[in-house]
Amino acid sequence: MEPGRSEAAVMSEAATTLAGARKGRPSILRRWVGQALARNLSCLVVPGPEVALAHGLDLAAADMRIAATPRDATVLLIVGELSQKLDEATAVLYAQMPRPRAILVLGGSAPSSLPQADVSADLSQTELMEAATRLQRLLAEGAFAASPDDFDSSILQTKTEYVCPMHPEVVEDEPGSCPKCGMDLVAREAGGDSDAGEHDENRGHEHHEHHHDHKHESEGHDHHHAHHNDHGQSHERHHGHHQNHKHAHDHEQHQGDDDHEHAHCHEHEDHQGQDHGHQQEPAQEQSGTEYICPMHPEVVRSEPGRCPKCGMDLEPHKPGEDESVKEDVSEHDHEHHHDHSGHDHDGHDHSDHDHDHDHDHDHDHDHDSSGFMSMVEVTKDLPRSADGLAMDWLEVPFGPCFPGLPGGLKLTLTLDGDGVTEGQATSLVAMNTSSEEVAVETFIERLAAAMPLAPVSYRLLACRAIEQAAGLEPDPAVERGRAAALERERIASHLGWLAQLGRQLSFVWLTRRAAALQLETQRADREQLVALRPALQSLIARLEHTPLLKARLKGIGALPHGSQDLRGTVARASGRTEDARQADAMYRELGFEMRAESAGDAWARLRQRHVEIMTSLDLVEVAGDPELPKLRAIDNPSGTGEATVETPRGRATLRLTQERGQVVSVELDSACSQHIGLVADLVEGQELGDALVAVGSLDLSPWEVTS
Repeated sequence: MEPGRSEAAVMSEAATTLAGARKGRPSILRRWVGQALARNLSCLVVPGPEVALAHGLDLAAADMRIAATPRDATVLLIVGELSQKLDEATAVLYAQMPRPRAILVLGGSAPSSLPQADVSADLSQTELMEAATRLQRLLAEGAFAASPDDFDSSILQTKTEYVCPMHPEVVEDEPGSCPKCGMDLVAREAGGDSDAGEHDENRGHEHHEHHHDHKHESEGHDHHHAHHNDHGQSHERHHGHHQNHKHAHDHEQHQGDDDHEHAHCHEHEDHQGQDHGHQQEPAQEQSGTEYICPMHPEVVRSEPGRCPKCGMDLEPHKPGEDESVKEDVSEHDHEHHHDHSGHDHDGHDHSDHDHDHDHDHDHDHDHDSSGFMSMVEVTKDLPRSADGLAMDWLEVPFGPCFPGLPGGLKLTLTLDGDGVTEGQATSLVAMNTSSEEVAVETFIERLAAAMPLAPVSYRLLACRAIEQAAGLEPDPAVERGRAAALERERIASHLGWLAQLGRQLSFVWLTRRAAALQLETQRADREQLVALRPALQSLIARLEHTPLLKARLKGIGALPHGSQDLRGTVARASGRTEDARQADAMYRELGFEMRAESAGDAWARLRQRHVEIMTSLDLVEVAGDPELPKLRAIDNPSGTGEATVETPRGRATLRLTQERGQVVSVELDSACSQHIGLVADLVEGQELGDALVAVGSLDLSPWEVTS
């Protein structure tokens, strides 16, 4: 083995073709395409870009850029080990990436739900640079294959159920009509409350009366039908007919050289020669009277019946007798008249699609003389909005890889139009503290590794608890170096939050500048940190004098009066004097003074983090060079200990019991375990965009949530 090369890196180099290669025989043109992709490595980072930054990874230095959605990504970059729930969510993200696509794993192994990694390497900047070079070579040479491997995973197999858009409590196993209002039931994925997110990688299309676009991407490109991505990558709000209707198709063997688009319409006026499993209409009916809904002129039928959207009787209309009506129809139905006669639907059997043109259902509904069905009757069971209107509420999941939100966090919001009626946040990477007995040194390493956004804080917490259990008194010289390391991590963590805020608000300059300063801070000693003071002051001054930023954050995310157990920045931004450093003798010696904002909104949390960055820099300047916490020599390996540390996100307390050098029980109380419960009150009644900003302002770390 070559010096400096990991075993995983050497083994992965044996592959010459990507696991996610695109179908196509190698040619000069395709080689050029592969070389172009190799020069532009667009990465979807799992769990998230903030985790890569916390590990000191500079993707830009490795000629890689971060993609916001799976559709924009060529490389799935996995940083560290993933939990089972995040593993399952990653399979769905990978299925949504267009081919050719590659998997790069740093510091772990490929999840069980994915193919073997194309390139694996250790978790360091040096290994990342080497891995990027090997990945570029693989893309240039192996982006296309004559027979690429199919990708399938059990998490992608789902059951379809049918629900009424107006009465969501009406759910059936088969297509049909709502017994309450007569509307056609809409297909959706069953079991929409699973923790891993609602995933779908169906092999067939499920059609209903509402039209939608199908993008057929040839040569193995995926087909994406995502009205909102369950993992938050794209969210389009459809009120009424579209309720959680999601598809992520990975059509491996779909051939052809050119991508093409077509819009499926369930009227199918222009399907000459296509066998869709329904009878051809008689010629006299095609050229004679047609029937139009007076409320929905895009609904046109060749026979009498009722409108599938509102239940009104269709009215007869002869072509050409009313040009204004026809213009209105074309305006509302601009996607309904695309000629499909020239398309070869290779590999797609549409015979099982429901294209029944006879919608004259025998519903027993009361209509007045104008054909109207009572809307009072139709909407009587729907929830009422704040303005009194009855609207269908949609439950929409965001995450666990949504731009601007922490990776590993699943946020589920119930939407009433663009407003949020309720919300809940759950962690897909929560730490389980009921582990088996482990040696004290192993426990320290595991706890630090389990908290990628604050490893120094939790390493220090474990060392202090074990030392206290052994009866050791604090050593001032040791504690001084530990305090400097903790404050350096606080600066880096707050800069990481600023970079995340920039991604959420599309402030590209903020993301780049904060991320660059974070990387410099993580590697800096005392002298280098002091030298960064002008750059940090300049960034803070620019942020506080950006009117657009203040307007976006001011008044957003204010917590209800009387919110309990606030900690860290969230508490201090609300005017509360909550800081574990106040009771620490070493911090009193360093001259620590707590300063707090008072408004308690997202803008106050931003300003509070600015204050804490400069306070931490002052503390490091006095304390000296940071020293990574290490366990001191222990004489008594048994006992019970407790320690508290003010982590970047707030107070964390660890209680443990050790026997003969083994940690036998653990109890961890962290700030994020408390703050995640604030989400419900924080988002209720907010506009969607404001709710997402409010959740982001809490700076939740899903890893620091205990289960």
